[in-house]
Amino acid sequence: EFLDSFWATYSTLVLSLGVNALLALSIWLTLSCGLLSLANAAFMGIGAYAAALLTLQVDAPFAVALAGGAALPALVALLIGIPTLRLSGVYLAMATLGFGEVVRVVILNMEITGGPLGLNDIPLKTEWWHVGLALLLVLYVLARLRRSKIGRAFEAIKEDEIAARLMGIDVTASKLLAFTLGGAIAGLAGALNAHFTFFLSPREYGFENAVDILTMAVLGGTSNLAGPVVGAMILTLLPELLRSLKDFRLATNGLILVLVVLFMPKGIVDPLRWRGWQGWRVWCRNK
Repeated sequence: EFLDSFWATYSTLVLSLGVNALLALSIWLTLSCGLLSLANAAFMGIGAYAAALLTLQVDAPFAVALAGGAALPALVALLIGIPTLRLSGVYLAMATLGFGEVVRVVILNMEITGGPLGLNDIPLKTEWWHVGLALLLVLYVLARLRRSKIGRAFEAIKEDEIAARLMGIDVTASKLLAFTLGGAIAGLAGALNAHFTFFLSPREYGFENAVDILTMAVLGGTSNLAGPVVGAMILTLLPELLRSLKDFRLATNGLILVLVVLFMPKGIVDPLRWRGWQGWRVWCRNK
């Protein structure tokens, strides 16, 4: 009875933890290649609407809807990445943010998406194990990718793009691969989200959501895969943990984030800092 009561109350929160972790990993992938992109919220929206429409319009199986929700954002990322990835830094952020607004306006004005009213009556097909399995698979793929030749190329581009190009790395293809895979992961997260929230609205995929996704990765730390997952879980749970503060909840949430950024600039999960603390403890014990 306790488990049934807990799941009835917190099922949406538990599923949101996994979905937000996927979103944080999607932007971690682009950050690992030195790309400051704010298009992940738009890719999430494309994936969510694509999967929902496949379910509602053609009664596609859930697996097909998830595949479509990941494939369409990947295709869009590939198409827009070719011209936009020539930019870097804040210019790339502005371009991808503009792309996100274009996606939101298009969804608002399309009849098939429900326009500003959104989509209703989406079948509740997402189970906890769907989200858990997707998260484990993405973590496994990214871990293998990070240790591969491609992952080392990403790291080289992030550290010094000119030096990486002189070493023979195809910088353009590497950036495009990271951008496309990031779009696919964000789209998968959107497809899973669409099938447990029952309702989709264009307002869910705007600027605020894009910044939230970036904050998750930066808060947890981008030096390893655990960081974005931890950051996503903290930002998802924090509003619930601070619910008792009522009117001061958002202010407290913001204060915590500012303190973390000031005193932990490389994120909460920073292996170098933890190793430094462990070395300090060993030194103190030896003394």
